[in-house]
Amino acid sequence: MSEILDEVERHALGRRLDHAARGLADLAFPLMVVDLDAFDANADDLVRRAAGKPVRVASKSLRVPALLERALAHDGFGGVLAYTLREALWLCEEGISDDVVMGYPSVDSSALQRLVDSDAARAAVTLMVDDVAQLDLVPTRPGEPVRVAIDVDAGLRLRHQHVGPKRSPLFDVDDVAALARRIVDRPGLRLVGVMTYEGQVAGVQDALPGPKSLIVRRLKQASVAQLTERRSAIAAALGEIADLEFWNAGGSGSVETTVADPVVTEVAAGSGLLVPALFDHYESFEPRPASFFAVPVVRRPNEDVATVAGGGFAASGAAGKDRLPLPWAPPGLQLTGLEGAGEVQTPLAGPGAHRLAVGDLVWFRHAKSGEPAEHTDVVHLVRGSDVVETVSTYRGLGHAW
Repeated sequence: MSEILDEVERHALGRRLDHAARGLADLAFPLMVVDLDAFDANADDLVRRAAGKPVRVASKSLRVPALLERALAHDGFGGVLAYTLREALWLCEEGISDDVVMGYPSVDSSALQRLVDSDAARAAVTLMVDDVAQLDLVPTRPGEPVRVAIDVDAGLRLRHQHVGPKRSPLFDVDDVAALARRIVDRPGLRLVGVMTYEGQVAGVQDALPGPKSLIVRRLKQASVAQLTERRSAIAAALGEIADLEFWNAGGSGSVETTVADPVVTEVAAGSGLLVPALFDHYESFEPRPASFFAVPVVRRPNEDVATVAGGGFAASGAAGKDRLPLPWAPPGLQLTGLEGAGEVQTPLAGPGAHRLAVGDLVWFRHAKSGEPAEHTDVVHLVRGSDVVETVSTYRGLGHAW
């Protein structure tokens, strides 16, 4: 792991992005950009880390069709991991991908009916399930069966404790096999894959200063060891029930350990393309921030504070300082303790505040990847110091998934 940008590099980044912004005819805020040089370098690095296994791009972490297509155009990427069924159907209808795996179960009855009624969708979309109740919601009709994958809990079990995302109820081999048999015995369904998302490995920073990172790294090592053994046992049991096409696992923060497991056939990744602030401190990869948003300075309450318009885009998850947007360029800025990041105004303090004038831009990084796209209709793609293309987000295309 190398350090994220120093102050000199952040000053240079701010000047470069300012130049790109000045070339736009309409400076609508928040002004969101993606640095294509960093994006492409991150894509290449994910492929390198995947060591020959395909990378399935997680659409939740992008939410910009043009960036999904850009990632899929890189050698080593294949298929999309979608977050809602309506999104998955749209990706197929628009020709963005003919291989879309749902990352989560769906109980959307209208979308499920659309899936069943479309020959093309049934061939392209794979539903994710972990409960018989989800199977009961899938309509039946003659024709090509609906593709189904099983989501297996990939957490670490320590005595009576569970470490990891609270996702699937399926942990033990017998429970997974029982659901697999229910799937293959049900007309109109075909079991094609498995998912094991080890969020406690892929989504937790392990190179922060202090002793906590040592504990995190040890928990990750224990989790990888336990999960490798458990995946092997589950794979052996499922091999007696169905011929699987894929085993999806991992995320941007766990690519190396995920692909080292011979059971895994592909790794999912998305945040590693844009590298939001929560991905700055990982041992496993070099952070190259690629996504930024700018808001202008609109007032100067005093010489020590500059106030920008809006910018209060807090990330999902457990509320805390790490979920707030990070003032990035120019450096030397920080949120204030009492106001934080506000919906309509955000005061900024710190040694860099006195140099800002009304009208200057402040560039932020969001804590998480993909979520900023819910706050804008367009994203400007930057190469060097120039905007080379302006593209629509899901929101800009009229979709709120």
